[in-house]
Amino acid sequence: MERKRPKMLYVDHKFCPGCGHGIVNRLIAEVLEEMSEDGNALCAVAVGCSSLMPDTYGVDIVQAQHGRAAAVAVGMKKCRPDSMVFSYQGDGDALAIGFSETMYAAIRNDNITVIFVNNNNFGMTGGQMSPTTLENQKTTTSPKGRDVTTTGKPLDVMKMMKSLDVAYLARGTMTSSAEILKTKKYIRKAFEAQKAGRGYSMVEILSPCPTNWGMTPLASCERIQNIVREVYPLGEFCDGGAKE
Repeated sequence: MERKRPKMLYVDHKFCPGCGHGIVNRLIAEVLEEMSEDGNALCAVAVGCSSLMPDTYGVDIVQAQHGRAAAVAVGMKKCRPDSMVFSYQGDGDALAIGFSETMYAAIRNDNITVIFVNNNNFGMTGGQMSPTTLENQKTTTSPKGRDVTTTGKPLDVMKMMKSLDVAYLARGTMTSSAEILKTKKYIRKAFEAQKAGRGYSMVEILSPCPTNWGMTPLASCERIQNIVREVYPLGEFCDGGAKE
């Protein structure tokens, strides 16, 4: 059978070759179309790789200031409560400058969905160290490797949010077809939680970043499988009040 391209993907994306963002964009489009919500979706992005979406993605998108996408998404949901509202953010955006906005949306259990792509660095601006950069990982601002004695350990937002009253939390990746299907399931459950009015949902997705990691796409996926997953384990962490 011919695989149909979701209508939301009306032109090719602009992400780097081998980057995971393109796959994540596709999964969101498929889920929204399957739920018949593709014509009812609103998206908030900020600064970072997500800022490449507005001119390639067929939903109404508001570009917020750096880190403020979750706050803007909350405002959009309050104004348009019947719309399917989501923010699309990276680790530098959501957990560095936007950490307060990210956490307080979860603390309030706001009825939005956050799609959070974690590639362990500030991908858009040159590969600088981010809150999720692994210990000893080399970046443009940690050329000798991240020293956790001075910067603290990598930030695991799922551990922090599990203690909150939220609707759904999950972490997936796209290193194989099986993992892509699992991640799609997580994204669907996150949107279903919002549609049911249950409150805040977040799906974190571990993404390869061949350009800034200095690796081939295949080696980047192997790094996620063998190293990154040890720090950021996959799975569902909260589903309808049930905690992992």
